[in-house]
Amino acid sequence: MRAGFLLLGAPLVLLACGTADRPTSLTDETSSLSVEARAALVTRALEGLAQHPELAQAGEGHSFDARGVILDSGGQAHVRLERSYRGLRVLGGDVVTHTASDGALTVSTTLTAPVTLSITPTLSPGDAVAVGTLSFVGLPTGESSAELVVYARSFPARLAYDALVMGVRDDQTPSELHVLVDALSGAVLDSWDAVETGKGGGNGGGSGGGGTPSTPVVGSGKTLYLGTMNMDTLKLGTGGYELRDQTRGNQYTLNLANRTSGGSTFTDADNVWGSSTVLDAATVGTDAHLGEAFTWDYYKNVHGRTGIANDGKGAYSRVHYSRNYVNAFWSDSCFCMTYGDGDGVSYSPLVSLDVAGHEMSHGVTSRTAGLLYSGESGGLNEATSDIFGTAVEFYAANANDLGDYLIGERIFINKPGVALRYMYDPAKDGASKGCWYSGIGSLDVHYSSGVANHLFYLLSEGSNPVNGQPISPTCDGSTVVGIGRAKAEKIWYRALTVYMTSNTNYAGARVATLKAATDLYGAGSAELGGVAAAWTAVSVN
Repeated sequence: MRAGFLLLGAPLVLLACGTADRPTSLTDETSSLSVEARAALVTRALEGLAQHPELAQAGEGHSFDARGVILDSGGQAHVRLERSYRGLRVLGGDVVTHTASDGALTVSTTLTAPVTLSITPTLSPGDAVAVGTLSFVGLPTGESSAELVVYARSFPARLAYDALVMGVRDDQTPSELHVLVDALSGAVLDSWDAVETGKGGGNGGGSGGGGTPSTPVVGSGKTLYLGTMNMDTLKLGTGGYELRDQTRGNQYTLNLANRTSGGSTFTDADNVWGSSTVLDAATVGTDAHLGEAFTWDYYKNVHGRTGIANDGKGAYSRVHYSRNYVNAFWSDSCFCMTYGDGDGVSYSPLVSLDVAGHEMSHGVTSRTAGLLYSGESGGLNEATSDIFGTAVEFYAANANDLGDYLIGERIFINKPGVALRYMYDPAKDGASKGCWYSGIGSLDVHYSSGVANHLFYLLSEGSNPVNGQPISPTCDGSTVVGIGRAKAEKIWYRALTVYMTSNTNYAGARVATLKAATDLYGAGSAELGGVAAAWTAVSVN
């Protein structure tokens, strides 16, 4: 179900916008609503916005496509909308309407003025692809394209091409590089990679179950990081077992066998998988498979979200990617996670539980706020994955990998206490920043994410925890009292799914989390005060 309206200085016009093929397509958040109920909420939102276009900085030629719906228990409806201008997609122009039960309308948006510009380019799509290819570091495959768009992440809005250059980075990471090229001057305005990695250094489907009757069963996985655990698998009608979980949306795990494409689903004769060592290829598969399961269960049981896209469908995992590959990544185009084996010297396979939760949370972000993977919004995107990867690790409560505020600490060989990122003190990794400053958006998103990681730790635990968690230095020397991780998770999830948009920056994230805390705990609550104090402590005022 999608609907939209077009503003041309004329009465409201409802239309359908065919955008289902876009990689950042969002899905309805409230999957329990009927099609009719969602349609009614969308129509009400669009009618309200048509009557008050100034709330969304809308004007002549602006149209909106409904992408997702959340209905609160109190009757407030939140409808996420993607904006177009004279038929062109507007990057940074998306909005969320918030309609109260009494019809009162408010809007979340980052656009500061209506878009008014000519949509006639000087450059050709081929010119834009050529410019984009010059920005590619690695080996382009030649599968490139350019879409004419409106770039509205900064003011004034500009006509641009979204040049998509496909290829492989020098570190073996596949790349879907978006380069925003000014359609008049040829200048590069922005760039980001749709392949979102777990660690810095890169720029940032398998077959179905077949037609033979099969039965969900419980097998035993001898994992690399989690010990020996029960896990859901599939008994094949032809004999043997498959690493597939039909109880969680048909999630499954592929063995790439050190290739970068293809692969086959893991199978086993006795439903006992792996040997707790890297000598058995299935060992790493069990960690990835359980990572899928724990992440699914966390989002469902804590946030009421059924699957990454909240549509009841599972993603899939690919392990043993390439050779000596020291990274993991999420790709929207395959709706899957991919894990390298590390180099065997400093890094072991990147299938630890927090990395798995991190990668799948990139998918949740793309199906909700759609935070673009550059600038401050990119840092918030990365931090969201660290936050929920950490939350998944705590949720699993596994004795072999206890919850903590370290990211990827299990993948370091013989280096206890070393991690990719440290949420309680981001600067500890030597590159991340735990305090906001005006140029932080120019950093790699894995390092600018430190501000939100620091915020989340302070909000959860405080600056001087008494529960054994580490002390966290604040940017202004203040003392912050934590509200507890469970509440902090709820606030961040609601801010992400209800108030943030694709272009939200750190100041906008502060506003979004304050609104979320007010919704959940009240205008005069200690939780709201805790959010404000934690943001101030990381210099976001």
